[in-house]
Amino acid sequence: MAIIETKNLTYTYPSGTKPSISDVSIKIEKGEFTLITGPSGCGKTTLCRCFNGLIPHFYHGELKGDITIAKLNVIEHPIHELARHVGLVFQNPENQLFALSVEKDVAFGLENLGVPREEIRKKVDWALNLTGIYDLRERAPHELSGGQQQRVAIASVLAMHPEVIVLDEPTSFLDPLSAKKIFEVIYELNKTLGITVVLVEHRLDLTARYADHIIIMDEGKVVLDGKPREILSSEETRLIGVGIPKATRLYQILKKDGVKLSNTIPLSSDEMANLLKEAFRTQ
Repeated sequence: MAIIETKNLTYTYPSGTKPSISDVSIKIEKGEFTLITGPSGCGKTTLCRCFNGLIPHFYHGELKGDITIAKLNVIEHPIHELARHVGLVFQNPENQLFALSVEKDVAFGLENLGVPREEIRKKVDWALNLTGIYDLRERAPHELSGGQQQRVAIASVLAMHPEVIVLDEPTSFLDPLSAKKIFEVIYELNKTLGITVVLVEHRLDLTARYADHIIIMDEGKVVLDGKPREILSSEETRLIGVGIPKATRLYQILKKDGVKLSNTIPLSSDEMANLLKEAFRTQ
């Protein structure tokens, strides 16, 4: 069952001369880990803003087509109502954190919804433990590292118990090791809690292995939509300029050179290493 569905969605910003996204029709199933990628400026962030109602309720502009999230029509329901179902983690955590302590930041959304104090306490502690930052609860967010701040931003969203979590390039300010840790936390949430994850990311070497659905955008349109192994090994993906995982590219080169490898296309270096081990064992 689709938890997110758009039909012919087209949006132009108030000052825009042409649409930022055009004729976007997609379905994201409940519990999926969906990766949205594409060249810079292709409309990924604009689409994310539609998912939680920032478009059209905050960024006005012109929106055409239909968008439904958790059975709610985004155009008809206000942001505060959609916030109960969808959480958005921004690219830069500093845009999301403002309180004097980590704990207060994580509690902010729940307080706004008028959740009873005892329940807030439980949900905040749960979110802090889940993201591994319970020990930082009394620290000021501006004193934390980029990776820790991003975990606070994720905890703030998780405390609201959303059905969908949308992350817009959440690790663009982090080194690969810190980014990998964040992606592992997100993947764990998807698998253990069944939260639908929509991740906008260009670092496919780090993220492709987690996804069970990939959407590739270019110039405001969806150009490819399907299973990661099929999409990322296609010639069309390479021509669009998407940075396909190095393991996938190496697999294609070796196959072309006649190396006998299994037909499971690798999405990570670990998967590629296992394929090579298997190939050498059977030769």
